[in-house]
Amino acid sequence: MAELMLFRRDADGQDVGLPGSTVALEVELQRRVEAGLEQMLGIRFLASEYSTGPWHRGRIDTLGLDENGSLVVIEYKKGSDNGVLSQAVSYLSWLESAHHEVEALVRKVLGAEAAESIDWRRPRMVCIAAGFSHHDRVAVQRLRERIDLVRYRVFEGDLLSLLLVDSSPGSANSASPRRTRGRDTETANVSAVPASSTSTGPGLVPECLRDLYAELDDTLTAWGEVEVAPLRHYIAYRRLVNVASVIFRPKHEAILIYLRIDPDAVALEAGFTRDMRGIGHLGTGDLEVRLAVAADLEKAAPLIRRAFEAA
Repeated sequence: MAELMLFRRDADGQDVGLPGSTVALEVELQRRVEAGLEQMLGIRFLASEYSTGPWHRGRIDTLGLDENGSLVVIEYKKGSDNGVLSQAVSYLSWLESAHHEVEALVRKVLGAEAAESIDWRRPRMVCIAAGFSHHDRVAVQRLRERIDLVRYRVFEGDLLSLLLVDSSPGSANSASPRRTRGRDTETANVSAVPASSTSTGPGLVPECLRDLYAELDDTLTAWGEVEVAPLRHYIAYRRLVNVASVIFRPKHEAILIYLRIDPDAVALEAGFTRDMRGIGHLGTGDLEVRLAVAADLEKAAPLIRRAFEAA
């Protein structure tokens, strides 16, 4: 089991380990995560303790919408997991039967644009608990649902740690197509891309960028557990949140990467990096990095490393 350890340097310059603990009440963890939901998990808050009605007979601890348009059900356990995976299947099943109800909720809380961009094929379950058994982690890989197992600890000084210990990308639900304004946003399998493709969609990598993208993909997936989510207009590389979004520009023979990095912490270079705060763009991330040749990827590698180390 992955274990996060925190150390504090004392007056003598020695590193002293901080003992981690769990919350006394589940609601403490829930309120803490909900208060920083978008910053911690890249999820916009929709509702707390949301009733799933008489058939499913439950209340979703936290319901939200992530940065890729996927609905997210979050469940908390103050101790080790106990039945949370069965809750995941039940609640995600409820989402399939409650499109109109949930869409109305999204429209009310986040607006019409967010409601129209819901990706009904890729709902997620995030289980946050003090620990998970080996059987839980094996079961996650067998389920078709998208499930993240997140281990939490609290430390003195009001510190909270969240550690992704296992994740299943699941399988898209073809019966529930993504609804957007006048365009088809069906997901695609990047590995099945024909070599002759010239489409700008990330599911069909332009032939002129295939070699460069293959090297970029190797770089982005070299950081341990990384989920690669091919969407209609970009490819998301994520852990708990999107760390990088990749977009193809075949007319310019370039690849754009949007990284979750503060542009103020980077020495911007014209034609290579750009501050995207306040500028609308596909994907997520405030720093744009432009790749046209292999040498650009070498320059971008330290920035990619910083983004993943901070994730």
